[in-house]
Amino acid sequence: MGQPSAWWSALTSPHVPHLLHNGQLLPESAGLPIQNRGFLFADGIFETIRVAHGSPLFLEDHHQRMQEGLKAHHIHAPLGFTPASIREDIRTLLDAENITGGARVRITLTRNGEGFYTPKDSALDVIMVASPLETQEYVLNEKGWSTDIYPEMKCTPNQLSRYKNIASNLYVQSGIWAKDKGLDTALIQNDRMGIIEGTSSNLFLVSNGVLYTPGLDSGATAGVLRTQIINLALSYGMKVYECNLTPQNLLVADEVFLSNVIQGLRWVGSYRTKRYFNGATTDLVNRLNQLVTAGIQA
Repeated sequence: MGQPSAWWSALTSPHVPHLLHNGQLLPESAGLPIQNRGFLFADGIFETIRVAHGSPLFLEDHHQRMQEGLKAHHIHAPLGFTPASIREDIRTLLDAENITGGARVRITLTRNGEGFYTPKDSALDVIMVASPLETQEYVLNEKGWSTDIYPEMKCTPNQLSRYKNIASNLYVQSGIWAKDKGLDTALIQNDRMGIIEGTSSNLFLVSNGVLYTPGLDSGATAGVLRTQIINLALSYGMKVYECNLTPQNLLVADEVFLSNVIQGLRWVGSYRTKRYFNGATTDLVNRLNQLVTAGIQA
């Protein structure tokens, strides 16, 4: 028998990163086919899932958002694309990557069809990658983040804006702007000048014990953790309002925090000359970790 091929050696080596392409385990070096519509036209969505103690968190909610996002993009998911199949694929990938603790899993879902702007068909193509996280639980940042409003581009709300679209120029450019300004993140406005979210996070304000967050009709992303935070706050008697937020609201708020499912909650310490506390944010992180632990043990 001859020497094994370089491709097979790469696939079986525990030190080579892998991706899962439509359920098939491949070395990351295999790359994407050049005709992939995500690469050619940014034609698709993506999802990021946090794994704790080997279990993907909020998987049913992630699956529902993916299904809704695919439907909005007119991409046809197969009947076998279920929470159970996603869980199995995540386990396959984590085993291949030798990840046993916390993890970040990105699922990229694109249209698998020939054609130019108008596709010939709309089947689903799925690519999944994973990387380890340092912690299993959500940990609040010790130092408050600094932020300001990104002035160069605005979000125009439409039927796709609530999903995590591959076409993310607004978020990429806002992140670059914040970095150049020495800020931790930027705040994004819609075309009606309402503040809708951060570069990679949903936005919340706490004022006089009441929680405020932009509504999804404003152009904000329908974050999975956003939903969890709203439900948690309501469950222990905190009033929650989904409404338009302005720079004036930022100036009178007691607390400002940002949420995404990978990082959890990030409290904002400063917006321009305004400074904030983090008491309610700390309480929400503690309650969130209790929810996660209960879900894993169930």
